[in-house]
Amino acid sequence: ENSIVAKNYQISKKLGNGAFGEIWQATHLKTKEEVAIKFEEINSKHQQLYAECKIYLWFHSDSTVLAQAIPQVLYYGVEGNKNIMVMDLLGLSLEDAFTQCNRKFSVKTVLMIADQMIKRIEYVHSRRIIHRDIKPDNFSFGITKNAHRIFIFDFGLAKKFMSSTGEHIKYREGKSLTGTARYASVSTHLGIEQARRDDIEGLGYVFMYFLRGSLPWMNLRAKNIKEKYEKIKEKKIMTKIEDLCKGFPDEFVQYCTYCRTLNFEDKPDYAYLRTLFKNLFKNLGYEYDYQYDWVVNAGKKGDEAKK
Repeated sequence: ENSIVAKNYQISKKLGNGAFGEIWQATHLKTKEEVAIKFEEINSKHQQLYAECKIYLWFHSDSTVLAQAIPQVLYYGVEGNKNIMVMDLLGLSLEDAFTQCNRKFSVKTVLMIADQMIKRIEYVHSRRIIHRDIKPDNFSFGITKNAHRIFIFDFGLAKKFMSSTGEHIKYREGKSLTGTARYASVSTHLGIEQARRDDIEGLGYVFMYFLRGSLPWMNLRAKNIKEKYEKIKEKKIMTKIEDLCKGFPDEFVQYCTYCRTLNFEDKPDYAYLRTLFKNLFKNLGYEYDYQYDWVVNAGKKGDEAKK
């Protein structure tokens, strides 16, 4: 399509689509800045783009530098029969990077990623928001000078868990699953209202997915989505954490075990979790040099080509 959006943006290529609509890459006609534009049908049943936009603006109303690892919204409006949100363009998602590395990450790469992911979630929680859809697709590297930094995005399912006066949302049961079943916490499968602990537990499954290459509850056969969710839940509850983390440093067992001991209103001890991994990183003699697996692989391929 050769279309101009919001008078200033030339659409170039489609980046993906989700439940909400589509994401396209575009270029600002004057500044030549690359952006991402999210489209949502105006008549779609579950409008979430405006709510998501408000969450981004809420993060960016804060001047602390941590907010910089959350993309900024540059414009929100209506274009034809669609709501649109223009935002910073991000680079490779963790899922893409994982695929590039033949779906296996080294312990070093996972630890460098984990440190940043825990930091991002801690920041999101500090603004009284829970993400509720932790998955590798919702974390991406920045571009240009931020190419080594991990950004968190897609707040389409996010919600406030605490009021400005510090009142935590109420414990509820019988909720349907919000988020991605593969990385959902056990409590989420059990229909319990989500809180900070569930984001943290979801990260644990992402780390193990990266290390193992898959999770025990993937590729289960089922007749329909309801049965599939049921099977994932059963398998997740039946899988011992020791077995999930078998063959990898004990710190991953400690991380996952800690997540499951948290109560509904608990504030996770983010510093404890990051220190757990930082100490492991040191003990393994790694250097925090942002040489992720795909960077190293690309370097090797370059060297091969030169021969």
